[in-house]
Amino acid sequence: MKPFLDTLILSSRWLLAVFFVGLMFALAVYAARFVYKLGKFARDVFASDDNRILIDLLHLLDSALVASLVVMVALASYDSLVSRIGGDTATRISWVSNVDPGNLKIKLSTALIAISAIHLLQIVMQVSDYDDRSIIWAVTIHGMFLLGILALGILDRLTAGSKKKE
Repeated sequence: MKPFLDTLILSSRWLLAVFFVGLMFALAVYAARFVYKLGKFARDVFASDDNRILIDLLHLLDSALVASLVVMVALASYDSLVSRIGGDTATRISWVSNVDPGNLKIKLSTALIAISAIHLLQIVMQVSDYDDRSIIWAVTIHGMFLLGILALGILDRLTAGSKKKE
């Protein structure tokens, strides 16, 4: 019974592939939306003021960071949880194998902070469109992201130090 259960549980990891394929489909839809925004940006770039252009450009940058985040999570998770990416592609994306869970947490947190910072910059550039409460919440949430990555970094360093001692 135990070998059957072991095989069944180990095989269940392939169910995660459905989620990763779904993420890639969502990324394709998000890319179509990005192309639409890019076309709108290009059309309006000479008719808009500098602040509007910068805000629209920050939206495009935000989209690129979100897309990168999705790809990073999908690739690293697939490689570590479902199946090692092998063959000819292994040499082109060898970095995927080097992303351990601790490293992935730091990369994800950094990307989230960058996205949060861009959103905060957009708020600052349009401060008159927001009430004080919204601004305070945006700053607080960004600060929590910063504290979170700081805590992750400290924990990662502490666990790396304890692994070296062992």
